[in-house]
Amino acid sequence: MSFSRRTLLKVSAASAVLGGVGAPYVARAQAAEFTYKYANNAPDTHPMNVRAREMAEAIKTETNGRFDLQVFPNNQLGSDTDMLSQIRSGGIEFFTLSGLILATLVPAASINGIGFAFPDYDSVWKAMDGELGAYVRGEIAKANLVAMDKIWDNGFRQTTSSTKPINSPDDYKGFKIRVPVSPLWTSMFKAFDASPASINFSEVYSALQTKIVEGQENPLALISTAKLYEVQKYCSLTNHMWDGFWFLANRRAWEKVPDDLRAIVAKNINAAAIKERGDTAKLNANLRGELEGKGLVFNQPDVAPFRDKLRSAGFYSEWKGKYGDQAWALLEKSVGKLS
Repeated sequence: MSFSRRTLLKVSAASAVLGGVGAPYVARAQAAEFTYKYANNAPDTHPMNVRAREMAEAIKTETNGRFDLQVFPNNQLGSDTDMLSQIRSGGIEFFTLSGLILATLVPAASINGIGFAFPDYDSVWKAMDGELGAYVRGEIAKANLVAMDKIWDNGFRQTTSSTKPINSPDDYKGFKIRVPVSPLWTSMFKAFDASPASINFSEVYSALQTKIVEGQENPLALISTAKLYEVQKYCSLTNHMWDGFWFLANRRAWEKVPDDLRAIVAKNINAAAIKERGDTAKLNANLRGELEGKGLVFNQPDVAPFRDKLRSAGFYSEWKGKYGDQAWALLEKSVGKLS
């Protein structure tokens, strides 16, 4: 945020009165032409925030202090819904949000969450760093937000259960599973003839403990931090959905920044995203061993039968209709034929 001429004159006058004591403070206060807020929902120790703090320091150094990016982790500035509203109004300048939640504003943003679409990370990055990601960023731009080129990693989602491992689509039949409040999740598990129950995450542990539901699905990091292994016995590495965080900027705030500074900020944000992806992959690899040590039994089912079931149940054709032919063709270009 730029200082006005009047502010500058006031600070200069104060400096003259205070003499040498005030001068160093004034120099620091004048250093940042832009002080922008970056908010997210991840814990302070999450790779996202570790890399964000590094990124903020690098930006400050490379811009000679002209751009000061302040990091606000762990929902400090509100819930995802609150922060989405704030970035749209300009209350915050940067925000990372799951495409599955951003879909309430930009429907195409949830396409990366299509069930059993991505078999591995190679196919994820091929799509999201390629044409599909570019298409989604274009749709995000229509909502007066700017999405940086590289999407950050949240991870593949896995299925846990207190009753049985999930080895085939038939194992989902009648399975009482907690899902987030989202049409995409409900639609997918109903296609498997499961019994999905929309429950807020804050209530998941107790719902599993009291057997209201048999299982749930989340990335390994969340299964670990929420201690769900205490109330679950099996973890099936279904990789049924991949989720990432778009690094979003308020368009008006972004366009106020001169081109030379914008290039430095974007370069460092995208570089941090690549590092965070590597961190998350390592974290998940280590977590499996840790969770096995705590009694969770792992299995790795073949995904092909799950895709076949979703295809025959009409799940893919239904969502192809919702996303449109162009977006669906770009998805299939990276992952192969789905519908």
